[in-house]
Amino acid sequence: MSFCQDELAELDPGTISVPDDRAEQRTCLICGDRATGLHYGIISCEGCKGFFKRSICNKRVYRCSRDKNCVMSRKQRNRCQYCRLLKCLQMGMNRKAIREDGMPGGRNKSIGPVQISEEEIERIMSGQEFEEEANHWSNHGDSDHSSPGNRASESNQPSPGSTLSSSRSVELNGFMAFREQYMGMSVPPHYQYIPHLFSYSGHSPLLPPQARSLDPQSYSLIHQLLSAEDLEPLGTPMLIEDGYAVTQAELFALLCRLADELLFRQIAWIKKLPFFCELSIKDYTCLLSSTWQELILLSSLTVYSKQIFGELADVTAKYSPSDEELHRFSDEGMEVIERLIYLYHKFHQLKVSNEEYACMKAINFLNQDIRGLTSASQLEQLNKRYWYICQDFTEYKYTHQPNRFPDLMMCLPEIRYIAGKMVNVPLEQLPLLFKVVLHSCKTSVGKE
Repeated sequence: MSFCQDELAELDPGTISVPDDRAEQRTCLICGDRATGLHYGIISCEGCKGFFKRSICNKRVYRCSRDKNCVMSRKQRNRCQYCRLLKCLQMGMNRKAIREDGMPGGRNKSIGPVQISEEEIERIMSGQEFEEEANHWSNHGDSDHSSPGNRASESNQPSPGSTLSSSRSVELNGFMAFREQYMGMSVPPHYQYIPHLFSYSGHSPLLPPQARSLDPQSYSLIHQLLSAEDLEPLGTPMLIEDGYAVTQAELFALLCRLADELLFRQIAWIKKLPFFCELSIKDYTCLLSSTWQELILLSSLTVYSKQIFGELADVTAKYSPSDEELHRFSDEGMEVIERLIYLYHKFHQLKVSNEEYACMKAINFLNQDIRGLTSASQLEQLNKRYWYICQDFTEYKYTHQPNRFPDLMMCLPEIRYIAGKMVNVPLEQLPLLFKVVLHSCKTSVGKE
């Protein structure tokens, strides 16, 4: 089972492919590697294109340990991120051609190279421009981003223990995409009383928390979702003797066994869903084939996180990658690592309950935008049902956390994005990827 290729293809704004007969004659203006096209206004390779996109989207501020004049080449470009980003800007890479949410598909305007002053480059490299944008946004609002997610994120608290602070706009636009599915839709009668997030103004403060009760139907449906879940610890053995050196092949085999068990649990889960008889087997097959990786990732970061970031982390700690594995690790794999670490800290901060997890899982699974479905409208109604149930529960259970529901929903687009990117990471790189993620997360949490 795999994602549709159309959904995986990343259509970067301003990207124009270089004809095959000329590709060999083009080199990246940043590092000299083989260029693949016109990216963000200049001829560049895939590596520098991705690096520039991540740096701008995540508002990275780098430091150079030398004299800010490091050599940029294919082999040395990863040694100094500061000088790499500096050269991207100096060569004319256009940051305004990047979508604000950093997701596939983007702006087709302003795709040419830009020449900016040294003062403007310095503001970007020092992070001053990002701070000015954030201050302007918080003081004046933004008519283009008036979703409830904006108000929910104004606390602007970074993920604990993480220096990989993701762009706020990534979260907000992700939540907006979910919100748009429900704009203009009528609310079921028994949800009419809910303090509806979508009625909040982008320029008005959140309403003060009020004592309220949980709707009986919400309680019943959440209980049914929980009954469908297998929350028992994973059965795959993950204990290794002290002093044993785990090989790449052994770790890869263990990861495969874990994936098999997690997938089997998702299949069993589907058969126990309260709405199982409402959809066709064909639609369930289509939904599972498109979301199984997302479901596994969500469960690994929440209900099974103690084992994954405990026992599995202990196993990966006993695996030592070779120099060749380290050297060949892809930029795409680095992006997955960074996003996974950020998402882990986000979930760790939220401390997602089993009830919230069950609702999030159902919402993510009931994706009516997947191709080949025969009952998209019915899926839409089911999706909306659990959206409101999750909102009802979080507003009842966490009265003093008015930001909680949008924070949870913001995580779902990120999970979909990461799951899609992981498909492109070569299989032989997965052991190293998991080692880095688990080690980083376990170490940072241990310091809290």
